[in-house]
Amino acid sequence: QVRLVESGGGLVQAGGSLKLSCTASGNAFTLNTMGWHRQAPEKQRELVAGITGINSGATTNYADSVKGRFTISRDHAKNTVYLQMNSLTPEDTAVYMCAVGRYGYDYWGQGTQVTVSS
Repeated sequence: QVRLVESGGGLVQAGGSLKLSCTASGNAFTLNTMGWHRQAPEKQRELVAGITGINSGATTNYADSVKGRFTISRDHAKNTVYLQMNSLTPEDTAVYMCAVGRYGYDYWGQGTQVTVSS
């Protein structure tokens, strides 16, 4: 079983920044893939950013809407994934959920609210 603990959400003004963190229990073999999804009211959940692999072998992918503004990273030793969010807009307002797994997203966190005011 993998447990995820998320932190870093909150209220920020448009143009501001937030950094989300998600620490997972479990071993590295299980946690090959780590990512952040978000769900806004009345919208489908979407993958914001994902990272697969570790260190120099890691690959990342981003939703088009966040490219150039968000950066995903991980600390393999700490089983922690981060999402640095810059130049936030009200359209980024959503519940952000961490998810991890071996080849996909098998385990999900409870989510952390991000609210961007205009």
